[in-house]
Amino acid sequence: MSKYTKQDIIRIIEEEDVEFIRMQFTDIEGNFKNVAITSSQLEKALNNDCMFDCSLVEGMLPAENADMFLYPDIDTFTIFPWRPQQGKVARFICDIYNSDRTPYEGDCRYILKKAIKEASGLGYTFEIGPECEFFLFNADEDGRPTTNTNEQAGYFDVAPLDNGENARRDIVLMLEEMGFEVEASHHEKAPSQHEIDFKYDEALKTADSIMTFKLAIKTIAKHHGLHATFMPKPRKEFCGSGMHINISIKKDGRNIFYNPEDAHGLSREAYYFIGGLMRHIKGICAVTNPLVNSYKRLKPGFEAPVFITWSTKGVNTLIRIPASRGEHTRIELRSPDPAANPYLVIAACLKAGLDGIKNKIEPLGDEMTENINAISKEEALQRGVEKLPTDLNEACKEMKKDPLLKELLGDKVFEHFYESKRAAWREYDSQVTSWEIDSYLYKF
Repeated sequence: MSKYTKQDIIRIIEEEDVEFIRMQFTDIEGNFKNVAITSSQLEKALNNDCMFDCSLVEGMLPAENADMFLYPDIDTFTIFPWRPQQGKVARFICDIYNSDRTPYEGDCRYILKKAIKEASGLGYTFEIGPECEFFLFNADEDGRPTTNTNEQAGYFDVAPLDNGENARRDIVLMLEEMGFEVEASHHEKAPSQHEIDFKYDEALKTADSIMTFKLAIKTIAKHHGLHATFMPKPRKEFCGSGMHINISIKKDGRNIFYNPEDAHGLSREAYYFIGGLMRHIKGICAVTNPLVNSYKRLKPGFEAPVFITWSTKGVNTLIRIPASRGEHTRIELRSPDPAANPYLVIAACLKAGLDGIKNKIEPLGDEMTENINAISKEEALQRGVEKLPTDLNEACKEMKKDPLLKELLGDKVFEHFYESKRAAWREYDSQVTSWEIDSYLYKF
């Protein structure tokens, strides 16, 4: 059931003196875009008659006509609390439709909705809880981002060691004002690294919330003279930032991952879902870890998964089963990073897990009970443990091998996404880095 009606929106905008409305959507790379309208155009927008020219938007591939429609999801309506209190600014998150009023197949929300519809056909409702990490670095005197920090705080430290505590507090307050239920916030392991966790929700709502979450954090950080970044690995000596994805499935109101008779408290569906994720994780890695920089986080010694393993208690495993059971039983995928497009990440995870359930795919190997990153490559090979892709080039090759993403994205979007990642790799691979200059210029 919808939270708002059109009449509710019209009334709220009048009562709250909202002057500008942002019609937001997400491009294929996971960046928020928007068309701003004034409140005088509200009725037009609510009637799905707001058009825009998509020709210069990354990943938008119109068949013939670049003019597309933005259909606002009125349940995503919110007023930005950081904007002026007179002439306020609000927003809708929108679905994208072609000029002939058919859904645009390259719309990230549409792609996720397809995965949700497939699950719904089996009677399943997916609930997703993200754990999103980020850095708060200093901005320079011109307001431009740096990777500089003058703090040395670590995991769970408090002020005055934690220089970002005031900014993090304001971020939490703003998020709560926008309707988020923030469960916890804290300083992470690396200096200037933070985590804010909000309550799980249905898959589409969570993807929308991640996009809003990132926008709010960047905006409030800027007000504090800081730069918030979701870049996976901004400093080589620090642990990188992850976006762990916690997944549970309900059917007829019951969490189907739970089985009190099992030694681990897990159902067959839970094991099959784990199996599906493990089978397809290499093929979806270009989505869960989409940047050249993403793979510099996935290295031994930095708290991130490297091998394709699962555990109810192991450290640094790819898939972890948190201790809660009963209705809180969930599967945590630890490889995704916060630079990823949340709609595509969640859609790919759902599709991989559903494939596991449909085809009864068992997890790869036994449960990993020790720190897998502490064992040698030779021992891992002897035990049949596979590794995640080590760079974006390898992830692209794996993406081509596995048909799952092509089925999810469709041929046209798949090829564009693949080529954009290959182009990024080629550009990176052709760079002459400062490390090379420092190492070779005087020697050879």
